[in-house]
Amino acid sequence: MALEALSKALTGALNRITKSSVVDKETIKEVAKDIQRALLLADVNVQLVLEVTKNIEKRAIEEELPRGISRKEHIVRIVYEEITKFLGETSEKIMLQEPGTPTILLMVGIQGSGKTTTTGKLARHFQKKGFKVGVVCTDTWRPGAYHQLEQYVEPSNIEVFGDPDEKDAIKLAKDGVGHFKEKKYDIIIVDTAGRHKEEKDLIDEMREIADAVHPHDTILVIDGTIGQQAKLQAEAFKNATELGSIIITKLDGSAKGGGALSAVAATGAPVKFIGEGERIENLEPFSPERFVAKLLGFGDLKTLLAKVKEATDEHEFSKKDAQKMMSGKFTLQDMYQQLEMLSKMGPLKQVFQMIPGMGANVPKELVESSEDNLKKYKIIMNSMSKKELKDPKMIHFSRIKRIARGSGTKTDEVKALLTQYDMMKKMMKQMNKRKMGKMPMGNMFKNLNLNE
Repeated sequence: MALEALSKALTGALNRITKSSVVDKETIKEVAKDIQRALLLADVNVQLVLEVTKNIEKRAIEEELPRGISRKEHIVRIVYEEITKFLGETSEKIMLQEPGTPTILLMVGIQGSGKTTTTGKLARHFQKKGFKVGVVCTDTWRPGAYHQLEQYVEPSNIEVFGDPDEKDAIKLAKDGVGHFKEKKYDIIIVDTAGRHKEEKDLIDEMREIADAVHPHDTILVIDGTIGQQAKLQAEAFKNATELGSIIITKLDGSAKGGGALSAVAATGAPVKFIGEGERIENLEPFSPERFVAKLLGFGDLKTLLAKVKEATDEHEFSKKDAQKMMSGKFTLQDMYQQLEMLSKMGPLKQVFQMIPGMGANVPKELVESSEDNLKKYKIIMNSMSKKELKDPKMIHFSRIKRIARGSGTKTDEVKALLTQYDMMKKMMKQMNKRKMGKMPMGNMFKNLNLNE
């Protein structure tokens, strides 16, 4: 997940509240200090951190308790509201034109921001929603830019217009947009060149392309690892063009991601998507409410359910299957089918982060090994008997050796599969105990609109 270290620190601060027998002024002040440290480590602006934590402390001490909510739940709610505030509060979408009129999106940004891969991700995002999407490559500066983009979107059957030998970016933009308009595409995404030191040339070319194709939205792609410097970059582009949207990339594991998000929000330019990871599916619409909910360990049920629906279009997953998984009563074959379905929903770490109460509680080994070993697991399971698949407890050393020989794998790999099975059973049982209504903060969710 994006800002994993921040998430762990913030959930740790909230745990101090939920586990305290008495929540007094001292406890509240300690929690405010914990949150302060967490935000500073995430590179959030010092003044902003002081303002946020001061508001949390003041509200937690002075506000009257709403009916039906405990003091602990009220303080958690205050933390959620105050952190959401500095990330922009409301989510915004890229506005599309009426059916029959193609929407033209212009992608801009500094070289190295992840603009080209983000272009592919955005195209895939709209394609999954049923739109016919075409991509125009106008990057004449970077060798191999066209081929990189073409290879990235090829598995998704997204068409790319470009010519590696053409040096006129304006001509490429006009010809590309004309090409897709003629073919009646719904959305046309124009990828532009980025620079490091020649920002003036970049801005000039960007203006000329915008004048030539008349985009409905100009989207700035910003590298999340630059932290608070993101504000200067966003302001420079905003002053130079009619900037409509921002996408922040490379948030997975970035220590400075909090700085980038809060800095951009301070410019008033709306962040509409965030990128985590290299896969073409790793682009999420940005909702401050849902993002903070995940940061604080509340999960993101709406996104999770949408991803489940996408995945189950190809894999049948009944209510009975769900109950079996959640109770921890499932076979090795059940586990494989569900891991295969989950892998289609995106990186497992991100999927688990959407489940309320999971987050940092997911065993690291389970996440790291699952995606890489799915094919190997299937081969190993094909060498097991029906009885062994149904009751893995009966698989002892002599059977492990036989299964390894039959599958052409090592005994350690068979043992790893069995260990993963045990871990997943244990995790599902724990998750079942943490159902929303039974969570210590369950009442708070009745009044929080996290899934809008």
